[in-house]
Amino acid sequence: MTYPFPNPAIVPMQRQQVRDGLLLTAERWQRAHDYQRKRQNLHYQSINQPGIVCGLGVRVIPAPEEVAAQYRDSRWVQIQPGIAIDLEGNPIVVPHQINFRIATELKESEPVTVYLVAQYRDPDQLGGSPDQEIVQETFRIDERSCPPERSDVELCRVLLRQSQQVLLRTPADIFFPGYGDLDLRYRRQAQARPQGLVQIAQINSDDEDCSRNFFNLTYLLRAVEDIYPALKGVETVSRVTWDGDLHPYDLLYLTGRKSLSLNNHQFSKLSSYLNSGGTLLVDADVQNTELIQSVQVLAQHLQAPLKSLQEARRDHPLRIKPFLFSALPIMDQTRIQLLSGGGIILAIGNLGGLWGLDEELQRSRTDIRTAQELGINILHFAWKRKQTINLQS
Repeated sequence: MTYPFPNPAIVPMQRQQVRDGLLLTAERWQRAHDYQRKRQNLHYQSINQPGIVCGLGVRVIPAPEEVAAQYRDSRWVQIQPGIAIDLEGNPIVVPHQINFRIATELKESEPVTVYLVAQYRDPDQLGGSPDQEIVQETFRIDERSCPPERSDVELCRVLLRQSQQVLLRTPADIFFPGYGDLDLRYRRQAQARPQGLVQIAQINSDDEDCSRNFFNLTYLLRAVEDIYPALKGVETVSRVTWDGDLHPYDLLYLTGRKSLSLNNHQFSKLSSYLNSGGTLLVDADVQNTELIQSVQVLAQHLQAPLKSLQEARRDHPLRIKPFLFSALPIMDQTRIQLLSGGGIILAIGNLGGLWGLDEELQRSRTDIRTAQELGINILHFAWKRKQTINLQS
């Protein structure tokens, strides 16, 4: 998975060289103004990410009276005035209300998600009259039956299913819209760009307990952007095996009850992954001595013996960045222990069990938040480690 808002292309900028006696032509005038626009867009792309600035609300409306009778149905929405900025840094200004009809036809029995998007339109590329002295930058409202393209700004989406008539509705519960309900949950706001995107994968194995904290990983990733906006977690956690491609991920998460046993090929792949900047987090219960001991033996074979935070430097990043820990969280009356070395982090005490809601909903907010902050320290460590090693490779 790649970052949805990549960095701008690394291309040198060119500007008009001005000197006395230079003949002012339309081409040179245009080149000078294009330089200023591209420089402004580059600045926006470098420090911000695209999205909606203000307005652009979407509501269900009756079919306008002026449309043809064949289009007077329950497929109409109205888009409110507003401003957005796209991936290239172009402003999308919608100055007035727009009535729009969702025209997607359902040809299969499976439900279809329809996306309503806004696009920037450059008037120079629309083939307008060359005699106009002033042209207005404009936009386009469109619908898609596949996820929005990179240049699109999503306004809303709606999940449709086959029936005799498509009926758009205002959702009874805006947080859990149903079929035909307008869904505004995935609109992105224009905001500062995070420093990095952290990608996680859970290691799946024949251990029946390997997925016990899978949903808690998602809770942790959702918390990253709110607790520490400089980082952003991917929206979904992947699942991989030791024989899969490990390198796209900053952090591999492993838990379970069985000891960790790798064949020569898997050991080589893990060694390559760690050497390229990846991080392996092994999360074990205190009672899982087989798993704990096997990870320590593995670290010895990788010539990177694990040391506890008490043995490490006081300014070790797992302890101080971005959150300071003098004592680690407590899980079920037992304090979490962290050992690390060579890209391997061993958490003893089921740290991942603290990242989300427990089944009985008894976990305190303080326990969850403290564990999530430690989890963010681990994610920050993994991201920074991979970034720094890649910069030197």
